[in-house]
Amino acid sequence: MKKDIDDYLNEGIYGIKETKANERKEYLGTLRERTILALTEGEVVQQKGLKQLEEAMKNYPDASLRFSGEVTMRFFKPYKTLASSHHIPYTSVTNQGADVDIALVLHADHAIDKPEIFLHEELGKPTENPEKSEHSSFTHMLKNIFKR
Repeated sequence: MKKDIDDYLNEGIYGIKETKANERKEYLGTLRERTILALTEGEVVQQKGLKQLEEAMKNYPDASLRFSGEVTMRFFKPYKTLASSHHIPYTSVTNQGADVDIALVLHADHAIDKPEIFLHEELGKPTENPEKSEHSSFTHMLKNIFKR
């Protein structure tokens, strides 16, 4: 398909047409189908997902890493160190006006269509000792108050 003069003028005025613009904003400039692992802002601040990220970097040595420019850079230090140790290039992306929760994306330059790209807490892992939770529960606390 040949471009006509109107296409060139529109590109000059509005910029080049981009496929799936909303999806690209959400995934820091890449597409969902190219995403290997995505971490939310909360996960990055809490330094979660380092093991999963390292495993993904081993499995996809040609991947790249993108950080959200909306998150303070000091939170990305361990992720940058990990990327450097695996020779994974990284960059910071600023999405002006995009309200997204994703702060880090490991991606390929081609579609991989990975079904699970977000962290999930390990299933079957007890969150705390059941005896401890019984003694620290709100009901237990109320019982202790009224016993006196």
